[in-house]
Amino acid sequence: MIRPLTLPLLLLGLASVLSMMLSVGIGSVALSPSEVLAVFVGQSPDMHQTLVLELRLPRTLAAFATGGLLAVAGALMQVLLRNPLADPYVLGLSGGAAVGALFAMLAGFGGFLISGSAFAGALLSTLMVFGLAHGTGSWTPTRLLLTGVVVAAGWGAVITLMLAISPARELPGMLYWLMGDVSYARTPWPGLLLLLLVCLALVPLGRGLNVLARGPLQAAALGVSVRPLEWLVYILASLLTAAAVTMAGSIGFVGLVVPHMLRLVLGNDQRLILPASAFAGGTLLVLADALARVVIAPEQLPVGVITALLGVPTFLYLLYRSR
Repeated sequence: MIRPLTLPLLLLGLASVLSMMLSVGIGSVALSPSEVLAVFVGQSPDMHQTLVLELRLPRTLAAFATGGLLAVAGALMQVLLRNPLADPYVLGLSGGAAVGALFAMLAGFGGFLISGSAFAGALLSTLMVFGLAHGTGSWTPTRLLLTGVVVAAGWGAVITLMLAISPARELPGMLYWLMGDVSYARTPWPGLLLLLLVCLALVPLGRGLNVLARGPLQAAALGVSVRPLEWLVYILASLLTAAAVTMAGSIGFVGLVVPHMLRLVLGNDQRLILPASAFAGGTLLVLADALARVVIAPEQLPVGVITALLGVPTFLYLLYRSR
């Protein structure tokens, strides 16, 4: 018998597979589902093998990994701050990670140092937002939101300054990366591995996160070690955001839209919401990237444009409801 927590994950996993098959079949050379399956069983022409396995599949997997990382990071931030408006992009985590990554790029650092710098920027941004919004008392949704917007604006100013002093030959690629684009992702496997490891690590913490979502005082009264759990959520959310920004640049609103929609359908059990966010976030970004490739073909839009068109109305709706 299928457990209640398992069935939604199976359906979301199936939706993820179908979205990836759709993505690898869309492009200048359209492939039917049977032709896509023939590629994976080794019974297709060499051109189809190259097109799918070397070009489209790595990009699709990178989009899935990036979407899953951002959605899980957003779900964790919403638990930590007990605010449905919390999102790595809105609260400035993506901006801090982007500043760290750009600084490493301009300094001529390699891949690991770029990821490390992005993680440091995201963690610094998290601590700034939490510290400034909390102050000596407790935060309110409005105070937290304003703090995150101001911090994100500050990172935006720093990014503008870095672009202004960058060599002209590097500007087009940096600008496209900052708008969010998975076509520059070199390999999806580190992001996919990190997403899997974090989801597995969060499974035993589901009950503690459910209690933490009700407030630190109630969590402490029920025996949860609040401060270590909060620090763990800080670090994991920053690490996930940094990995996503390193792979595909600054993509907004995935961490806002996906957890909110899942809670409307599945409830607020973090044991289900967090792994479901990984599947749903990945599926959303795969479909958004496929749309970005065909909406003005043969030109391609940055996928961040598509997610912003989805996320801005959702953000305004949530802000309206929170009055």
